[in-house]
Amino acid sequence: MSIEMKTKYGQIDISNEVVATVAGGAAIDCYGIVGMASKNQIKDGLTDILRKENFTRGIIIRQEGGALHIDMFIIVSYGTKISEVAHNVQSKVKYTLEQTIGISADTVNIYVQGVRVTNP
Repeated sequence: MSIEMKTKYGQIDISNEVVATVAGGAAIDCYGIVGMASKNQIKDGLTDILRKENFTRGIIIRQEGGALHIDMFIIVSYGTKISEVAHNVQSKVKYTLEQTIGISADTVNIYVQGVRVTNP
């Protein structure tokens, strides 16, 4: 599935993979994020931090009735306020999508899959 945009020059199709890559890149830059978690973690029973080139696997893009919904599975750093980290990720992802692709996400849902102690 892809996002279709019509302009005066023609039609633009943006794949969900591109949206996930932009959203993941924005999220990984936020303070307090250790990495993205696998969205199949609950089913697999594995807690693994995905490297930067794999952060799209921690994101689900859904389109329902013309609305764009993003589900993000993240791992946060120990000692950070989880609600603030989640709010910062939501804000940055929405802003980055609007500035980079020109689309706005209706919802950005954050699922914290774990907390990691990072080395000082």
